[in-house]
Amino acid sequence: MTAEHPSTGASGLLRTAIYQRHVDAGAKLAEFGGWEMPIEYAGGGVLAEHRAVREAVGVFDVSHLGKARVAGPGAAEFVNATLTNDLRRIRPGQAQYTLCCDPSGGVVDDLIVYLRGDDDVFLVPNAANTAEVVRRLAAAAPAGMSVTSLHTSYGVLAVQGPRSAEVLASLGLPADGGYMSFQDAEWKGRPVLVCRSGYTGELGFELLPGWEDTPELWDALLAAAQGLGGRACGLGARDTLRTEMGYPLHGQDLSLSITPVQARAGWAVGWDKERFWGREALLAERAAGPARLLWGLRSDRRAIPRPHMRVTDAAGADVGEVTSGTFSPTLQIGIGLALLDRGVAEGDEVTVDVRGRQARMTVVRPPFVGSSPR
Repeated sequence: MTAEHPSTGASGLLRTAIYQRHVDAGAKLAEFGGWEMPIEYAGGGVLAEHRAVREAVGVFDVSHLGKARVAGPGAAEFVNATLTNDLRRIRPGQAQYTLCCDPSGGVVDDLIVYLRGDDDVFLVPNAANTAEVVRRLAAAAPAGMSVTSLHTSYGVLAVQGPRSAEVLASLGLPADGGYMSFQDAEWKGRPVLVCRSGYTGELGFELLPGWEDTPELWDALLAAAQGLGGRACGLGARDTLRTEMGYPLHGQDLSLSITPVQARAGWAVGWDKERFWGREALLAERAAGPARLLWGLRSDRRAIPRPHMRVTDAAGADVGEVTSGTFSPTLQIGIGLALLDRGVAEGDEVTVDVRGRQARMTVVRPPFVGSSPR
């Protein structure tokens, strides 16, 4: 499939294939990862969009996400020797969450790997990090192996919520796969990859049509969703949904200065593998114990923690910093994630400096809500 060039606006930001759909729907647009993306839509906003996903279904344009392919003899083995998770845990037709780390153990990106076969691996990195992930893999790839960016060869449409399977079924798309499995399907004779995954904590799917096929599929998915009480959703609701689940966002809860051990993402590390980028540093940090850990913060009222706000303990000592925070539409309180000193424990009371006001919060283990994507 050949790549299509996305359009750009006066600001130089990239636009997805359905940018005009968002404009026509009255979306509030903002920069995200170098792309001009919908944050929320007219006629409801973040709260209504969040509620639709928790109660019915929402449709997201996340075509800004990267796409890349590693192909050639031993492609899966090569990827397994670079990224953290163990591809041997899954089989062809399954996807896996993993991390690309640097030698210090810091996280270059978190991404999804689609295992097609021993010689064919498809990757979906974050938008802003795609070029760097591809660069690192290409630099390390042996002769005879290709690492190709396909960033604008495919769109990505996420259909999330308890009624998401009904939306896919109404379009004749497969909705019966197990969690983190994918299938090659067709819609109106055109290929679309359907993966049973998502970033909201609900039953959900991510669909990858060809870039030029994305607008028509978006229209069909949205029409089906609206018939089931659903709606289009922007990145604002995506953020509130993922924060309620305690899912990390790269650049905030994971970064070159925040390791998987600190972010409690060790479950996505194949500790028994002989090789992966950052292995020695991460093994050492794991053995010694991290100096800080990612925790949840739950406000006793509507005070909202925001990134970079300082956190202090009962004695007034500085114990860390908020990395993500939002108002939880489900719980109607402020919630957040924070990197806190290793001496902080679950149930501790801490204080967050919310724009000069001292807000009391409780240290908890996410998720904040009981949803499950499985």
